[in-house]
Amino acid sequence: QVQLVESGGGLVQAGGSLRLSCAASGRTFSSYTMGWFRQAPGREREFAATITWNGNTTSYGDFVKGRFTISRDKAKNTVYLQMNSLNPEDTAVYYCATTRRLFSTRTNEYDNWGQGTQVTVSS
Repeated sequence: QVQLVESGGGLVQAGGSLRLSCAASGRTFSSYTMGWFRQAPGREREFAATITWNGNTTSYGDFVKGRFTISRDKAKNTVYLQMNSLNPEDTAVYYCATTRRLFSTRTNEYDNWGQGTQVTVSS
């Protein structure tokens, strides 16, 4: 099973940017579609972004509105989430995950999760 470790979270002011990283172990990383999700206190985990195993297709949650970019570096076994124009509503724990499906935006179709990284946006 692929092990996932997120990093890059922190405290940022509204309007700022962060780049999250998800480092994966295991030789089969490149065969997985990857996703980023987030969960704020008292709310359900929600889909943020996904990128297919070959990097050819990406999709974003409705709340992203062009502010985030997902990418992957197969040589580094890492998936990134570049987040720009952050606002306080983006405050949440952000998780990366893998799915065995070719493409998915559904939380329950991802079966392998990292521990998450906290993102806090101050106003």
